[in-house]
Amino acid sequence: MAVDVVCVASWNVDLIAHIPQPLERGQTRMAQAFDRLPGGKGSNAAIAAARQGAQVGLIARIGGDDFGQMGLDLWARESIDSQHVLRGAGETNGTALILVYEDGDNSIAVYPGAGAGLTATHVQAATGMLAHARVVMASCEVPLAATLAAFEIARAHGVLTLLNPAPATPLPDALWPLVDVLTPNEGELLMLADAPDIETAALRLLQRGVGALVVTLGERGCALFRPDAVPLWVPGHAMQVVDTIGAGDTFTGTLAAQLAQQSPWPQALRWANAAAALSTQAQGAVTAMPARSQVQAWLHSG
Repeated sequence: MAVDVVCVASWNVDLIAHIPQPLERGQTRMAQAFDRLPGGKGSNAAIAAARQGAQVGLIARIGGDDFGQMGLDLWARESIDSQHVLRGAGETNGTALILVYEDGDNSIAVYPGAGAGLTATHVQAATGMLAHARVVMASCEVPLAATLAAFEIARAHGVLTLLNPAPATPLPDALWPLVDVLTPNEGELLMLADAPDIETAALRLLQRGVGALVVTLGERGCALFRPDAVPLWVPGHAMQVVDTIGAGDTFTGTLAAQLAQQSPWPQALRWANAAAALSTQAQGAVTAMPARSQVQAWLHSG
């Protein structure tokens, strides 16, 4: 299968408890509901891209138990190429412990499990797939050495790179010039740049070598910053939120699919905004991600 979006991916199983509001230190309370759902920022973004019409391939490392099989079965159903997914026999899979509150917000603790063993050597074994893609994307849930290797291969072959810098963590200077598109949320952007506001933060990261920066702003939409260009502010959508799990991943994966299809920036961002908004209308990450036809119908109806 020809692949046009490659994701250097994390895979987690999301264990989700629904409670009224955040817990205080030492507090225990009964949950109103519990779910076990597929997750991981990389896997989520890959599925979002596939549902928006991209042919997607994964580079990942998963554990050997039934949680690992859950991932393989999911990717097969989504028609995602998993030939470069390595299994660590006897290792624990990535797991996310998620508390969802009545207002739809959430708190998450992530254990990377077998995904922490993803190496540059593993990525280099997938050079053929990377070299023929149109977009290579990653997040900070995978080891930085793997992301660096993937982006170096992409750059050598003229492939667009996209980094979702979440969870927010300090990044090495060597990575910035390899990032064609960066997609932080507002908090991640301000932390990465150590800046007091969005515009100052965006300028600082562009000066470090980032090609384009798209900051996601929830229902306020998103903004695109590029060197020597006027910022592009794209309005969002006010929604009655069920939960926000996976909304950022849906945005990133949809944007990757749009860029792989060579859509102009205004259309790509409008489409990503809409997909992310629709993803807040149901519980979970993958379960809530819309198909391309749903996004298209919703945009046309508006």
